[in-house]
Amino acid sequence: MKDATKPKRRCAVYTRKSSEEGLEQEFNSLHAQREACEAYVASQKPEGWVLLRGQYDDGGFSGGTLERPGLQALIADIEDGLVDVVVVYKIDRLSRSLADFAKLVEVFDRNGVTFVSVTQSFNTTTSMGRLTLNILLSFAQFEREVTAERIRDKFAASRAKGMWMGGWAPLGYDVKDRRLVVNPAEAKTVRMIFERFVEVGSATVLANALRAEGFTTKRGSPIDKKYLYRMLNNPAYVGEAVHKSVSYPGEQEAIVDQELWEKVQTILQESPRKRAARTRAETPSLLKGLLFGPDGAAFSPSHTRKGDRLYRYYVSQTVLKHGAGSCPVGRVPAGDIEAAVIDQLRAVFRQPEIVAGTWKAAWQEDHEITESHVHAALHQLDPTWDELFPAEQARIVALLVERIDVGTEGLNVRLRVDGLVGLAREMGVGGMDRAA
Repeated sequence: MKDATKPKRRCAVYTRKSSEEGLEQEFNSLHAQREACEAYVASQKPEGWVLLRGQYDDGGFSGGTLERPGLQALIADIEDGLVDVVVVYKIDRLSRSLADFAKLVEVFDRNGVTFVSVTQSFNTTTSMGRLTLNILLSFAQFEREVTAERIRDKFAASRAKGMWMGGWAPLGYDVKDRRLVVNPAEAKTVRMIFERFVEVGSATVLANALRAEGFTTKRGSPIDKKYLYRMLNNPAYVGEAVHKSVSYPGEQEAIVDQELWEKVQTILQESPRKRAARTRAETPSLLKGLLFGPDGAAFSPSHTRKGDRLYRYYVSQTVLKHGAGSCPVGRVPAGDIEAAVIDQLRAVFRQPEIVAGTWKAAWQEDHEITESHVHAALHQLDPTWDELFPAEQARIVALLVERIDVGTEGLNVRLRVDGLVGLAREMGVGGMDRAA
């Protein structure tokens, strides 16, 4: 009698190595795994095993995830019915996660694929093979978790000693011999940013100004509000290292002194609106030197207190000299007239003819400025106005407004065209050109 011909079993070899170290060698770990698997397939030739020449290799990929190009290619071929047996050197080459391996077994079973480990002789078509395989995988996952715990513990211990544990160095520092060392030029910029934030009190305004002046991050990107907040909150600048909200003395030299750091943190702890409200009474004269009555006399800021409340006014010089009734508009509430002026300014920024006029004036000085740049720059002020310190609001009003005439019929606000051009530049036109 002749032996019945064995059915052909198409075998795919899968190899994996966690790190990329050594992959550049002519004969590396992946080659060694493949050689052992191919020899095993050759030994099973009497059983009808045939080696598929497809390459399913993952060099430098962890076994803790299924998102590996070689593995995904193998799964795709299995789903297409091109594979009958998956051959690996060890089972943890396929996966170190018990949950992930269970998903792979589902794929194998659904497509009638057998899984074989060359060094461990497992066959997933038997219940005993499945049990033994799951036990071994449990130990493989346990080993992976213990290794991860060791790494986390070592990282925490190193941070507690103030050591730098890698990543991008903050602006103001360079990394040398796994330590942060001060970059003198960048450190000067960092101190300047901290000092200017104390003066301005607004990350939005400061970020716009820094972009317009050409300051960038360590990677060369424009400094935005988000980056600025991370920078102002980074304790590395006062020589500290933080791990899981616990601060330790760092190995690096401090760039910012403790007094300046505490001033910045005090400002950051308050919301922008609260900051403005807290300081508004300290700088109440938003329209000082700009307000004039129907008789041409200037208005001066004044205030009175009733109990704990402060009432602010602008009073005509005519009334101050000649008494009540000497001017048809002798005194106006400061809050009301300031709000009216700000509303007019906000409306101005949205008017196409104002944007076009500002662009034409700016274009005379810089032909690279476009109307869309000016439009975007002026529109930035409206949503950020409430975040500004009153002192900064007063500076912008003085930059934009030449004169405000108040009469019995209302207000007449006269703008400075050069002020609009300057504001457009300040709010980021220059930064936009560089980023474009």
